[in-house]
Amino acid sequence: MLFDIEINISLKAGMLNPEATQVERSLDLLGYEVKDVKTVEIIKFQMEGEDSQAIRENVVDMCERLLCNPVIHDYEISVVPQEE
Repeated sequence: MLFDIEINISLKAGMLNPEATQVERSLDLLGYEVKDVKTVEIIKFQMEGEDSQAIRENVVDMCERLLCNPVIHDYEISVVPQEE
């Protein structure tokens, strides 16, 4: 079975986010009043397997070992089986 995987990675609360700060300032200069801008990195891919829980465990391992820094990042994982 093929699964669609989506990982949303964001900085933990309290971490400095210069990209979000710059976006907020730039939008303000354009006349838009926005507050509390956050940036999120989205990673999407597919994996084959029979068990969505085993797939999720593998994706958590990928996040912890390579895709993000668990000290400064939060992440959310979505594992959705493809319709056949």
